Order: sequence, then C-alpha cells, then structure tokens
Amino acid sequence: MIGLLLLAAAALWGSSRLAWGQSTHVRPGTDVTVAVAVPGSTAAPALVPLAVLALAAVAGVLAVGGQWRRWLGLVVAAAGAVPVWNALFQHTDGTEFAGRAVAVVGGSLTIAAGVLLLLRGHQTPRLGGRYRSPGAARETARDEQDLWQALSEGEDPTR
Repeated sequence: MIGLLLLAAAALWGSSRLAWGQSTHVRPGTDVTVAVAVPGSTAAPALVPLAVLALAAVAGVLAVGGQWRRWLGLVVAAAGAVPVWNALFQHTDGTEFAGRAVAVVGGSLTIAAGVLLLLRGHQTPRLGGRYRSPGAARETARDEQDLWQALSEGEDPTR
C-alpha cells in the first residue's frame, strides 16, 4: 500500500510537469503565431495537490488503524479518480499523450492503494501498535490467567 502511494505521488507530480497540450498565441503587432506547451499543472491544477495527498496518505496509513484506515482508503480511492477523469475527458488543443498517460497511471495506482486500504487495511498493524501504555495493556488483559497474574504482581486489575 505504501509503495503504491509513493509511486502514485511520483507519477502525479511527474504528470504535472509534462506537457498535456499546446496553446497557440499570436504575438501582438505581428502575424507570428507561437505554439506553447501547456503543462499538466496548468491543464489539471489538481495534480500537485493530489500528489501531496498521496504522500500524506502514507503518513495516515502508518498512524491510524482499524476503521479509520478504511475511511482513509475510501478518500484515497475517490481522489485517485480525479486525475484519471481529467486525463481522459479534459480536452486541450494539440493533446500530448505522455502527460495524460502518466496521470492515468498515477490515478490508477492511487485507486489501487485506496481499494487495498478498504479491503485489507484493518488487518495490517499500525506503526507502534504493539507498544501500548500500561493502562491500555491492562484493559486488554481480559483473560482470567492475566487477571490472576496482575493480582500476583500487586496490581488491581479491576481499575
């Protein structure tokens, strides 16, 4: 999941730097027409923020667990649809293929990471999940043997 999100962030950022089309401009006072490449960041301004979202999702995957990770997967999958939609259905003059293809790859990787988070995210351990405070560890000691062991150590397991 984390690898997919990192690759998606790189692809989305790279797509924002590549040309998505061309724009023609006439120089004032002359008949000279100049073709200027339109970068992905101009044609689809959401590419860079979505790349940042993919990087932030890496931190989110490491920080949260359980149901929150599923919600994160839903948000990530929905966000991945945006660059795919922009690349396939947003038209500019003189369409360039490479920038749009990289955006589709980045969006597809984002969607795949989101779906993986939805389906399997709650099963993977979160960062620092095995290190718990003593109070949290006491709460999980529901087993009768653990309760007797706590009493033997001089702790009150009912608190």
